[in-house]
Amino acid sequence: MSAQRATLVVGAGQAGLETVTALRDLGDTERLVLVGEEPVPPYDRPTLSKGYLAGSQRVSDIVFHPEPWFAQRDIELVLGDPVTVIERDIAGGRATTASGRVLEFTRLALATGSVNRRLEVPGADLETVLDLRALADADRLAAALDRLARDSARLVVIGGGFIGLEVAADARAKGVEVTVVEATDRLLGRVVSPELSDFYLGAHRRRGSEVLLGSTATRIVPDGDGIGGVELGDGRVVEAAAVLVAVGASARTELAEQLGLDIAGGIVVDEHARASDGVTVAVGDCTSLPNPYTRGAPGRLRLESAQHASDHARTAASTLAGTPAAYTSVPWFWSDQGELRLQISGLYADIDRTVVRGDPATEQFTLLHYRAGLLVAAECVGTRQDHIAVKRGLDKGMTIDPDAAADASVPLKRLLTPP
Repeated sequence: MSAQRATLVVGAGQAGLETVTALRDLGDTERLVLVGEEPVPPYDRPTLSKGYLAGSQRVSDIVFHPEPWFAQRDIELVLGDPVTVIERDIAGGRATTASGRVLEFTRLALATGSVNRRLEVPGADLETVLDLRALADADRLAAALDRLARDSARLVVIGGGFIGLEVAADARAKGVEVTVVEATDRLLGRVVSPELSDFYLGAHRRRGSEVLLGSTATRIVPDGDGIGGVELGDGRVVEAAAVLVAVGASARTELAEQLGLDIAGGIVVDEHARASDGVTVAVGDCTSLPNPYTRGAPGRLRLESAQHASDHARTAASTLAGTPAAYTSVPWFWSDQGELRLQISGLYADIDRTVVRGDPATEQFTLLHYRAGLLVAAECVGTRQDHIAVKRGLDKGMTIDPDAAADASVPLKRLLTPP
């Protein structure tokens, strides 16, 4: 299959944007086409559940670059017209968009991102059952929160992960009554330590949210044209005028499946972001990649974060440009839940010691996590300097003596040492 010299990047989120940007920064001069399904230029998606939903940011504040910027970098930007069909061979291929546009390419990057998991219960298709993934979702949610605040009505958040808790905090700040329904026995259970889960449980309850652990939503109860409540597994019905479903996300792999690429919870890629055909690259949270963190558990993982999207995109761009470099970034994440800022460096897994630095009661503290005496992760609440020190230290392969680390009067940057 022949095609004109062009690189097609499917997905205009942060991973797609960073891929085309990195190619230009590397001096790549081939034609670049970036295709997205939303009608707006690439924007900072994590802010949707933070500043944008809270009303402190507008669309112009979260868009990375206006459309003229892409023309200046000689990047063709196709918006509001997602790729629906794709085929390729070793030499290149063609993609067809929803409108019927045909895009030929010689190089291909899939940056297709994630899709929210659905709540498969009766009533989940009612109009005021909301989720949050795209800008339009955030606009609908913001309008719903304003209505709930005006009517003194309740929001039920199904899912106690980052998105659910960030929205719960925003809703409480607007004066909305909130109930968080979490199926497991702790908040943020997949991604943080039990100690941090306990802290956020107390923090949200102190701010007036009802949090129900070990509770499963079994039905959305209708009330006329709207919602009356959420029925739980024990038969209890929690009154609600709106519901936010925030039960996680899955990698978007439809196009990769059309190409016959290996899928295992995401598009399987190697350390150079190459998919199983050896010529396509895939980037960001649509991928399943070898754990890049040398102090993490071996095996594959799927990361969902802005940092990962940016770092992985640079790896993918290097591979496309013919100068592959292995992806070895230390993962880090952040979450704003009201005025509480959480910053995480490393990955929490197989921990055998935790050091508490500071007092969680003050809502400013750090949890340092160790395995076999080696620092592997840090969770920092309101302690930005600790996060900066740990992130830089882990990037350089350094550690911190756990006994010395407990003294919060000593800056962590002074305690970094080789392992």
